[in-house]
Amino acid sequence: MTAWTVVLLIPVFFLLFSGNDESADRGPAPRAAAAHAPSSSAAPESSAAPRAGKRLPRARPTRLLIPAIDVSAPFIGLAIGDSGQLEAPPADDVNLVGWQANGVSPGEAGTAIIAGHVDTATAPAVFAGLSELKKGDRFSVNRSDSRTAVFVVDSVETFAKDDFPDQRVYADTPQAQVRLITCAGDYDHAVQDYTANLVVFAHLV
Repeated sequence: MTAWTVVLLIPVFFLLFSGNDESADRGPAPRAAAAHAPSSSAAPESSAAPRAGKRLPRARPTRLLIPAIDVSAPFIGLAIGDSGQLEAPPADDVNLVGWQANGVSPGEAGTAIIAGHVDTATAPAVFAGLSELKKGDRFSVNRSDSRTAVFVVDSVETFAKDDFPDQRVYADTPQAQVRLITCAGDYDHAVQDYTANLVVFAHLV
């Protein structure tokens, strides 16, 4: 079984430069952004501009807590490689999640990306129970500024990897949102990868 079970396709042309960086540990960085793609499950469009809602200043995430599925995991920063794919969290630590370190931080306005393995070649991993989450469940992210960002789940959806809605998942937003992403579907031994991705859509409360 492959050591990397989450493949996130973020086209390079979706990366925009953000100057909204209040972190003391690094300067302004790219953030994953795109226009929302039409979707049958998306909310109807409104003529009014979307409200920004609650948001926090930029800060590095330190721990992800999901009480509903007994997750308490530290973060590691991940980068987007030359291929346009997000790097994988190390497979030798089954209790570790990664965030797109050059993108939006959890709690900051925009769409933050958090990825984790569903399993490894030897054991279930941090996001093994992610599919059990449901709308209304809450989880939190501890941050380097000593604040805690609390999120509520909006939906839990599965997408085939060959028909993954990049724009809908990674679209930039005026609200503070987050996506939890792992692998799903069947394991294809021929290509040593899963056939789908599970995505949890959530927003800051």
